[in-house]
Amino acid sequence: MAFLNESFEEYYRSCFGDRWTSLRQSLLKRAGAVPYAGGRTALLSAPYFLDRASVLAALSLRLPEEGLILDACAAPGGKSLVIASNMSGETRLLSNEFSGERRRRLAKVLDGHLDSALRERVRVSGFDAAALAGKKSERGRFDAVLLDVPCSSEAHVLQSPAALAQWTSARPRFLAKRQWALLSAAFLLLRPGGSLVYVTCALSPGENDGVVSRLREKYGNALIPDAPDFPEGEKTAHGRRILPDTADGMGPMYVARFRKAVSPGNNPPGEEKAPGAAGWDRRGSGRRNG
Repeated sequence: MAFLNESFEEYYRSCFGDRWTSLRQSLLKRAGAVPYAGGRTALLSAPYFLDRASVLAALSLRLPEEGLILDACAAPGGKSLVIASNMSGETRLLSNEFSGERRRRLAKVLDGHLDSALRERVRVSGFDAAALAGKKSERGRFDAVLLDVPCSSEAHVLQSPAALAQWTSARPRFLAKRQWALLSAAFLLLRPGGSLVYVTCALSPGENDGVVSRLREKYGNALIPDAPDFPEGEKTAHGRRILPDTADGMGPMYVARFRKAVSPGNNPPGEEKAPGAAGWDRRGSGRRNG
């Protein structure tokens, strides 16, 4: 008989009501990953398999015609592949992953799926994205930012008896604090006019609209809502969520998209972007791994 964590069941039933029964079942019977072979500007050296909802999330980022893109929490690398295969020839991508083990996996994925010319325009770094924004010289450095944050990943929890046994209601609250630190930092790292996409694979509303609402409350008119283009899923207060019970097994995935307003307060006089914004980090944090 499958193990049940009553606290887990109670928490998510309070979020979804009667829908939780069918949603729970769909999380245990998720659709398989689909092959992604390439995008608008490049084909991959070999297809990469990922959830189609992940492709939609990565494609939501509005890519600049030139400059530097940040994939702030990039491992295992699928979304970086989607971005790289759709960016223009004058654009570069910094795929960042704080965890050393996950960063090595990220570099291996990029090496195995991008040709050498495109791989030269995609670098791997290992900084803490939440801490980087503490450096004023880094603020406004990136022309677009994708932030796929560490989250509750309830689909994984349900499929892992050990993870399910360890789950408590403190987990979503703890993760929301980390997500807020990352999202507020991502906003500061983004140049005025740039695109910011916030992504989770969480069901917990506190990790989704809850985190985004804090950003909107803090920055007000400096944060311009820019709803995702894809029709899949359902609208939420600040984004869209794709849940497998109503999306043929895709997801779960939450996506919110914004632009950073161009204003005197966001753009210091005489300084359009922070040093290094149009190229690689001149202080070494954009090192290539692998």
